[in-house]
Amino acid sequence: MKKKVTKVVNKGIDTTELIMAMDELEKTNGIKKEFLMESIESALVIAYKKNFDSNDENVKVVIDKEDGQMHVYQQKDVVEEVTDDKKEISLSDAQKINTNYKVGDIVNFELMPKEFGRIAAQTARQVITQKLREASRDVIFKEFADKKGEIITGLVQKADGGAVIMDLGRIEGVMPRKEQIPTETYHVNDKIRTCIISVEKGIKGSTQIILSRASTEFVRKLFEIEIPEIYEGVIEIKSISRDAGSRSKVAVYSPNPNIDPVGSCVGQKGIRIQNIINELNGEKIDVIEWNEDPSIYISAALLPAKVLAVDIKEDEKFAQVIVPDDQLSLAIGKGGQNAKLAAKLTNWKIDIKSESQFRKIIEEKMAEEENENSSAEEFEDNSDNAVENENETENNTETEE
Repeated sequence: MKKKVTKVVNKGIDTTELIMAMDELEKTNGIKKEFLMESIESALVIAYKKNFDSNDENVKVVIDKEDGQMHVYQQKDVVEEVTDDKKEISLSDAQKINTNYKVGDIVNFELMPKEFGRIAAQTARQVITQKLREASRDVIFKEFADKKGEIITGLVQKADGGAVIMDLGRIEGVMPRKEQIPTETYHVNDKIRTCIISVEKGIKGSTQIILSRASTEFVRKLFEIEIPEIYEGVIEIKSISRDAGSRSKVAVYSPNPNIDPVGSCVGQKGIRIQNIINELNGEKIDVIEWNEDPSIYISAALLPAKVLAVDIKEDEKFAQVIVPDDQLSLAIGKGGQNAKLAAKLTNWKIDIKSESQFRKIIEEKMAEEENENSSAEEFEDNSDNAVENENETENNTETEE
């Protein structure tokens, strides 16, 4: 469809400074100039309709991208016969303006009421500000959504024993109580590192960022930061289990047989792992080597306890583990912590028995088997005696006959 624009004498509103401001906003905030311009044009249409009691749907505001001139138009379709003079113009009348107009073209009539400049500045400012705020929120949301799972440094703004509010620069983040390390105490103006575990939009469009220091993801990212081989992909973190503030278990693996994954993570004189422990406020960390053989993997997962034997049931993903008597409490851990972390790390059900407990179970089973065998032999003897008695009875009966 061909569109014609009629230029009139009325001078548009000069918005050169506004164009410069939009260019600056695009550079500093990343808000696209085209989006801002569309928002402003829409806002000015609303301002015009509100202040001049216009319900016309064919009002349009256009800002020239080059010189910043602003124009308000009433658009009318060129038709053969007019049925609505507010929206349509006859072909003959249109050709009086420009002989090139044809049916289907659009004629723009510029509107510029005397008070529009002032009214537009007052009314549109609120709408424009809202649009800019929304655009800024979208930019912030996208920025932090892309950072989900990463570590970020922030300043504690509020810490009263409940959720911790943190200043992340352009926005605030929240670290709920359950995402805090239980052994830590936070104070206002503390500079701490956290992991972004959730980025969502609130009811009013604001970005809500949930932070954590208690998640396994926080430990994973710390390993990536402190250990270049993990960041580069030479060493893989296969699994992590954690009791925040107390102990973590990290299973690592390298497809390169010349690389010691555990040694690389610990570092020379333990410097690498110590940096992570310090960040976690003294939390113990067991770094073990992942193995595709579940028996070897489970044995390693129960460190620092020593394991004598592992009997596995693949179908049930169940492992019976035997440890020396003096290692039982260590293998299970205080409150069952070590066993629980090992089970979570390996994703296997683990039952731990001491050597003496296992021997006792074996002896009891052997005793049961002996009793069963004795009962079976006795049953066989009784059966043989019954057969002999039956045979004697039959023989006696034949003799009597």
